Amino acid sequence: MPLSTEPSRVFAIETHGLSKHFGRHTAVDDLTIRVPAGTIAGFIGPNGAGKTTTIRLLLGLVRSDAGSAMVLGYPLAEPERYLPRVGALVEAPAFYPGLSGRTNLEVLARLGGYPGSRVGELLEMVELSDRARDRVGTYSLGMKQRLGLAMALLPDPDLLILDEPANGLDPLGIIGIRELLRRLAAQGKTILLSSHMLGELEQLTDWLIMLNQGKALFCGPARELLAQSVEVVVEAQDAVQLDLAARIADEAGYSVTREDQALRIACPAGFAETLNRLAKEAGAPDLIIRVKEASLEQLFLALVKGDRS
Repeated sequence: MPLSTEPSRVFAIETHGLSKHFGRHTAVDDLTIRVPAGTIAGFIGPNGAGKTTTIRLLLGLVRSDAGSAMVLGYPLAEPERYLPRVGALVEAPAFYPGLSGRTNLEVLARLGGYPGSRVGELLEMVELSDRARDRVGTYSLGMKQRLGLAMALLPDPDLLILDEPANGLDPLGIIGIRELLRRLAAQGKTILLSSHMLGELEQLTDWLIMLNQGKALFCGPARELLAQSVEVVVEAQDAVQLDLAARIADEAGYSVTREDQALRIACPAGFAETLNRLAKEAGAPDLIIRVKEASLEQLFLALVKGDRS
């Protein structure tokens, strides 16, 4: 899918034909994406889609085999010029488990030359002040994620790259992270957020990048993607008729989700009429078909399915 036709803006991240191979496996395949400055960009794809490898390329942890990229206006080949302005939480953050959360942050602040005053501010920001003096080894997974986020924020970065930051958090913790990220974006920071929590991303992001098999399926404003498709809901008392409708939608190449006595199909609005006609012709006249906006999850499943067919 081509890049969005969004008017030219300043981009915090731009890649052009970026590729990375591990032996015969292509992890990132001719990837061309961009992230406007000051946005919260959702970075999504199934396991093995190339998200983590792309992040590692942007952070200078691995070298690309082809293509180019710019991060905060500097080329990927010169990570020392942009990395001081980048904060990252990638995979499981590393801590000194025998030290307190506060001491972990203080050590990193000294090593990085960051103001000591940042430590208290960040502990409060990620809601760990009451456990700041406890050993990190006693922290829950969610608490460790919040401490990792505080570490990523130590340099007061212009670009924040987060890989599953809500991992291990309870619903209140997820809401807290959501509100924090919104505040950071309001300050002009750019956030690249990789997550499998598509419902959460739908509420939070204003830019979306979808990857599959190392390639970009979509890169552009979230509203642009959500406007491309709808969700057709099909209901029937007769399971046989519902199965028939599911088969028709599947053969047409659309993602189908079964829920009790209903189907959810991510497809263009016009398919509802086609489905109704084909179902009646095939012996399923009693379907109730409604059209509504598709969720990000349904759109994603439809795009991935279409890419694999």
